[in-house]
Amino acid sequence: MRFTAWLVLIATLLLWSGNWIVARAVREDVAPGVATVGRLLIVLAILLPFTFFGLKRKISQLKAKDWGVLAAMGFAGGGIHLGLQWLGLHYTTATSAVLYLSTAPIFVLLMAAPVLTERIGPAQWAGVAISFVGVATIAAQGEPARLAALSFNKGDMMALTSMAMWAAYTVLLRLRRDPLDVPELIVMVCGFGFLFMLPWLAIERAPLQFNAAGIIAILYSAIASLLLAYAGWSYVVTRLGAARAGVTMHLMPAMGVGLAALFLGEYPQIYHFVGIGLILGGVGLSSVK
Repeated sequence: MRFTAWLVLIATLLLWSGNWIVARAVREDVAPGVATVGRLLIVLAILLPFTFFGLKRKISQLKAKDWGVLAAMGFAGGGIHLGLQWLGLHYTTATSAVLYLSTAPIFVLLMAAPVLTERIGPAQWAGVAISFVGVATIAAQGEPARLAALSFNKGDMMALTSMAMWAAYTVLLRLRRDPLDVPELIVMVCGFGFLFMLPWLAIERAPLQFNAAGIIAILYSAIASLLLAYAGWSYVVTRLGAARAGVTMHLMPAMGVGLAALFLGEYPQIYHFVGIGLILGGVGLSSVK
């Protein structure tokens, strides 16, 4: 049973890491807004038949605060967060973007302090500072002149913003008091995410023309990296525990770098290793009680 859980864990992390590679590979084949909305609609189409009656019964039980938290989760984790990932990969490499995955725990730490009133000690603040030095190293591609001029790649900034939004989604999960189960919650988050993506679509004005690569990428993003990966993660957390499973998320940058080299020919540079070393060191220091 434990061996099966670890196999599912590795598969889940690979599916999530692969989403960045797929998005980078098809950046010229499908617009970010169209890809994100397509992913949300596919998930809704799959889950709604199984959750409709449960949602119909529970939706009247939702209070104003519940609606506010669900809407905020839809904004932070349902649509725009995903769109920024796809758009950012038009301007930066998958190798750089996937390394920013390790900044999520730092953003969670920063947001948990004011929202959840969790105390941050000196070690945690030192960890935050070290991690952001690592972020700056990758964003500036190891060139101090770029850092001094603050001329970071806008794709890097979008990837970081995406991680900050995912951290906000994680914090909002702890504020939930609604009666929804996991599939019902996903439907609500995707529904709100779809609504928040409508202005993006209006501004983007991308033609609804799909080729085979674009369609496959959207299907992968919806089914593999959202539905299957989410189900796999729930299975793993149940059997291995949240703490043990959570630590393994730091394998994703390594997996992403390997996948980028294998499928995209994007090989990491020295500054990538320096940056990820600083980020992981900062995360480790921030985790010390």
